Amino acid sequence: MRSLGMPLLLTIVAIASSVSAQTAVAHVPDWQNAAGGTMAFEVASVHEDKGQFKPPSFALSADELFQEPNGRFHADFALPNYIQFAYKIWLTGEERRAMVAKLPEWVDTDRFDVEATAPLHATKDQYRLMMQALLAERFGLKLHFEQRERPVLAMVLANPRRPGPKLIPHERGQSCDEKPKPDTYPKECYAYSAMPLKDGLLLLGSRAASMNLIADFLGDVAGRSGEIGRRVVDQTGLTGLWDFTLETAWPTQTPPQDAGLAGPTMLEAIQEQLGMKLKPTRALVSEPIVDHVERPNEN
Repeated sequence: MRSLGMPLLLTIVAIASSVSAQTAVAHVPDWQNAAGGTMAFEVASVHEDKGQFKPPSFALSADELFQEPNGRFHADFALPNYIQFAYKIWLTGEERRAMVAKLPEWVDTDRFDVEATAPLHATKDQYRLMMQALLAERFGLKLHFEQRERPVLAMVLANPRRPGPKLIPHERGQSCDEKPKPDTYPKECYAYSAMPLKDGLLLLGSRAASMNLIADFLGDVAGRSGEIGRRVVDQTGLTGLWDFTLETAWPTQTPPQDAGLAGPTMLEAIQEQLGMKLKPTRALVSEPIVDHVERPNEN
């Protein structure tokens, strides 16, 4: 499995005043309540890292892909990546830029090495809670969500009666409890995968994914190519979990040297293979607002 860059991830407990076109959100997400509400690392150290990037203990992503690291957590990212992971949200490039626009430059440029010890058998969502506590303690982080009406792209079915051939209900695919077959892609459930194909195309996919997370993923990939610049929101009306695969031309502005130039664009592939299209509209979206942050002391 090949990642499309640093994990992008967040969901924020909000406290703010209501103002005409914007509304404060003070709702604790269901996942956070289910994970226990509050948790903290047993021991943690934070150091600025100016050396080579080191991969994390597990993907700090908004999906559910997770391999328990036996209580030993490590990551090496800039603060926005930790915020996205801790609050389980998926920011577009524009939303990330807006979040850091009025903050000190180091927030978006400097990487911080985090080494921590966690209780054994903690879940990925519990690690998110522990990261929330670390950000508040070491970075003095205070933030909230505000709902604002923004231009978005609504993900809708091109044919209201059925999805496309590469999008199927999860119950019709291979069970997550079974050993993956040789042709099963991706091998893991609850995650998003990208893999280069021999013909220069890129294969994307996920198994047992909600439509909301599929919209986030497709919006992120298409946003990296410059095809779109807005958040994608699910308006398909489809419920439950779904499996999909998508073959597209390399959706980045700087494709690898061995990547071909032929193949459908992301938008073309989404319509032809998934049976969905993206329609410009406006909708209320939750945006993270950082109220306070400070550079952590070395420890």
